Amino acid sequence: MIGNKTESREGEAALRGAQNPTSSSGRRASLPPPVDIYETAEGIVLRADMPGVAKDRLDVQVEGNTLLIEGAIGVARQDEMAAVHAEVRAGSFRRQFVLSNELETSSIEAQLQNGVLVVRIPKRTELRPRRIEVHG
Repeated sequence: MIGNKTESREGEAALRGAQNPTSSSGRRASLPPPVDIYETAEGIVLRADMPGVAKDRLDVQVEGNTLLIEGAIGVARQDEMAAVHAEVRAGSFRRQFVLSNELETSSIEAQLQNGVLVVRIPKRTELRPRRIEVHG
């Protein structure tokens, strides 16, 4: 129902990004967030760990049958403070998924709480299980 569209080159770039925060083009490399995917009777639930991403720096969009999740990590700077040593850097998460035609992409819901993005993708109504009443 859902497939990961991360190609080997993207995976290699993500690994390079983990070791070297900039790509050869000079842009920051995006890391693929770890994701758990569950199927329920109603649809698909996708949980992505995106620590440090604020709601206003998160972008979830669907185009055709492709779901794109992007989020930028922002480290708030304090005007009155100067860093003596800093290991946390700004970066970004990015991941794409190919969705099955069995899913209703016009009804996708997303929620971000405590660094975990939960995306609910319902199945088309005619494909959901339904209970049939038996008369007798």
